[in-house]
Amino acid sequence: MFRRSSQDAPADAVTLEKPDAAERPDAQAPKGRPTPKRSEAEANRRGRAYVPKDRKVAAKDARSRDRSARERQRAALLNGDESALPPRDKGPVRRFCRDYVDSRMTAAEWFLPFAVIILLLSVMRSPALTAISLVLWVVIIVLIVVHSFVLAFGLRKQLAQRFPDKNTKGAVAYTLMRTLQMRRLRLPKPQVKRGQKP
Repeated sequence: MFRRSSQDAPADAVTLEKPDAAERPDAQAPKGRPTPKRSEAEANRRGRAYVPKDRKVAAKDARSRDRSARERQRAALLNGDESALPPRDKGPVRRFCRDYVDSRMTAAEWFLPFAVIILLLSVMRSPALTAISLVLWVVIIVLIVVHSFVLAFGLRKQLAQRFPDKNTKGAVAYTLMRTLQMRRLRLPKPQVKRGQKP
């Protein structure tokens, strides 16, 4: 009674067709292959590692490659070749830090020789020598701390002027660790003379 009749329906109405069952993907339809395990899927995603037929030969080749890489890195540390340096020592910022330290006389580089002398003095049974060794300990530690603060302040200022747009994080700590090594034992080897401007 209140329903529309088929004659009352508008002429421009669009009829929606249901998609054919063959066109619509079914959630329960089989893929045609089994689902791989997670470990297999991850291995396929990363790419399977090449397993050589002769493991002894492969291990020998790997050892020789590692040895040659270490020799190349050691040679770079001795002659300052930037291309083969370890990541810790690469870059213009780190090179400037090394040159900044190597061009100066630092109190920290004499710590090891003084430590040996102080140790020898403290071993002796003379109370006067023991007292002198304690005073020397305090003097050398105060000298190292004061000189490290002065060096760090000057280095930060130089880094801000020379490398304003570069990342200088860790450069001061790297420099202070280098000051603790004796000049002739430093790696990479010093490339500047004492008193020479970096």
